[in-house]
Amino acid sequence: MIRTLCLGLGLMLAGQPGLALTIGVTPGALADSVETAATQARSQGLDVKVVEFSDWTTPNVALANGDLDANYFQHQAFLDNANRETGYGLVSVGVGILPNIGLYSSKYTSIDQVPQGARVAVASDPVNQGRGLALLQTAGLITLRDGVGAQGTLDDITGNPRKLNIVEIEGPQLVRALSDVDLAQGYPSHYVNAGLADIAGRALLFSGAGDAYFAIRFVTRPDRRDDPDLQRFIQIYQTSPAVRDTIADGYAHNPALYSLPWLK
Repeated sequence: MIRTLCLGLGLMLAGQPGLALTIGVTPGALADSVETAATQARSQGLDVKVVEFSDWTTPNVALANGDLDANYFQHQAFLDNANRETGYGLVSVGVGILPNIGLYSSKYTSIDQVPQGARVAVASDPVNQGRGLALLQTAGLITLRDGVGAQGTLDDITGNPRKLNIVEIEGPQLVRALSDVDLAQGYPSHYVNAGLADIAGRALLFSGAGDAYFAIRFVTRPDRRDDPDLQRFIQIYQTSPAVRDTIADGYAHNPALYSLPWLK
């Protein structure tokens, strides 16, 4: 079973070095799919412990400190930013789920209906904000400075023909903000987890498989990059039909909400 580790309780993990592969996750489809793979790995003689964290900071701290062998919660953009800020030098060793993002509205049914001066919510953190702004550019609502790609900020907006009022909101709160704005960057899995699977599938525009920079990664320390047990576990994860079924469950069996980039 998944063990839960909350921020502030300390890194008191049950795994003993050398006796088990210990992988940190965050709740939802990520944790559930890793636990499914871990169950299969155990049946094949590979002992895997899954530790669930309640935040997006502690899993990298635990990994850098040697309390985890790997974690699975962050995309490459998040990892690159974390390494810049901490100097951990953590490395990606395998690709996982690509959670799509969408542009959602409770007032309009198409991008064309978004009016002049509409209030648009995007994530406040720099990593996910850039992804949301890039999707707004794909939708034709804004233009970003050349070359910024998915790393843009509000300061990189060079064209805003509809004079949108773009507001920054913490990523986990974007679901709740939908009724207060005209359009919002959103994470389909957040709607599913909130019991709003019907809304999750009704984005006006989704990102897609071409957004692989934002696929969730299996991450480890450089000294574990070639660890055979970790590579074996990643292979189990990527090839298991049971894992794919668990992922589908986590995304309400709606293929518009996620991609599996290792199959491309």
